[in-house]
Amino acid sequence: MKIICKKNELIKGVNIALKAVSNKTTMPILECFLIRCENDTITFMANDMELGIETIVEGTIEEEGTIAVEARIFSEIVRRLPDNDITIQSENNQVIITCEKAKFNIGSRNIDEFPQLPSVDKKEKVSISQFSLKEIIKQTIFSVSDSDTNAMMTGELFEIRDNDFKVVSLDGHRISIRRIELKENYEHKKVIVPGKTLNDLTRIVGGDAEKNVDIYFSSNHLLFEFDQTKVVSRLIEGEYFKIEQMVSRDYQTKITVNKQVMLDCIDRATLLVKEGDKKPIVMYIDDEKMEMKMNTTVGAMDEIIEIEKEGKDIAIAFNPKFIIEALRVIDDETVDIYMMNPKAPCIIKNEEEEYIYLILPVNFSAVQ
Repeated sequence: MKIICKKNELIKGVNIALKAVSNKTTMPILECFLIRCENDTITFMANDMELGIETIVEGTIEEEGTIAVEARIFSEIVRRLPDNDITIQSENNQVIITCEKAKFNIGSRNIDEFPQLPSVDKKEKVSISQFSLKEIIKQTIFSVSDSDTNAMMTGELFEIRDNDFKVVSLDGHRISIRRIELKENYEHKKVIVPGKTLNDLTRIVGGDAEKNVDIYFSSNHLLFEFDQTKVVSRLIEGEYFKIEQMVSRDYQTKITVNKQVMLDCIDRATLLVKEGDKKPIVMYIDDEKMEMKMNTTVGAMDEIIEIEKEGKDIAIAFNPKFIIEALRVIDDETVDIYMMNPKAPCIIKNEEEEYIYLILPVNFSAVQ
C-alpha cells in the first residue's frame, strides 16, 4: 500500500476516526486505525465495539492495500509533521510515514483481527439537517448521567412519530426534552442512543443547515451518514422511562423572566461556590420580583430581578448548575417557569413545548 495525502486532509480524517478508538481494552487491535485503499478511495476506520466510524480521506493511491496501525502514535506523528504532502506506505509489517525530510517507521498489526463495522439495513432513512441534529443533542446531552448504575440514564431517547422528532435525557435530578419538526413523515421509531456516541457525533458533524445527516435504524444499531463519514453506534437495550408521567402540567406559580438576566444572576452567585461544594441558590418569589440568595463559606450574595408572576408566592431552592445548563441552551429572550411547591420539580418550557426542562429542587429546610 502507498498513498499520498495533504496534511490537512489527513488530520481531518484522523480526528474523525479517533473518536472510535478504544482507550482501555484488552484487545490491542481496537487501538488501531484500519486504513483501506481501493477503488480510488482512501478509508480510515476505527471500532471500539460500541462505536464504529468510517471516513473517507482525500488523497492519491499509488498502490492499493490495507493496513492496521496504532492510532494514537500515528495521529501524533501526523500532527507534528511539516505542512506538506505526507506519504504513507507499508513494507515488511512496517508502516513508513514520510514528509519532506522526516521519516517514521512504526509497526503494523494483523488486519484480519480488526472487527468490521456492524451492518445496518438501509431500507428506510430519516433525514435531518446537520445543524438541527447538532443543536438538539447539545440542548439535551448535559442531563445524561455519567454513572453506569442505570444504563438507561447514560443514553438519550430518540423517538420519531410522523414528522415529530423527540429527544429525551435524564439523570435522576432533571429531565431535558427537545422536539423539532422534520420535513417528512416517518414510521414510529424509538431507540436509546449512548450519550458518548452523541457527544462524539456533535464534535464531527459540521453543523451546516443546508446539509443533511441520514439516520438508519436497526434492532441493535443506529447508523449516521453525513458528508463522507459513517458513524455506527450500538443501542442501549430496554424500555425507556415513562417521561409523560413525570412531567406534570399542573402548577400553582408561574413566572416569566428575562432569560439572560436570570442566567447572569445565577452565574454571578456561583462565584461563591468552591469546587466540589453543592450549595443551592434560593429563590424567593413574590409580587413582581424574585430575590435570589446564595450563602457559602466564601460569602453571601443577594440579588433581586424583575419578573411577571401568576399564582402563589413561593420560596424554592435549586442546584444552580442545573438551572444554568438549561437556560444556556434556550434561545428565547424570556422563559416561563412553572412551580407547584418547594418540594416539587420546576418546569421550564415554551407554549409549543418545543423544549421542556424539569429540575428537582433541593430540600428547602436544609438551606434556610
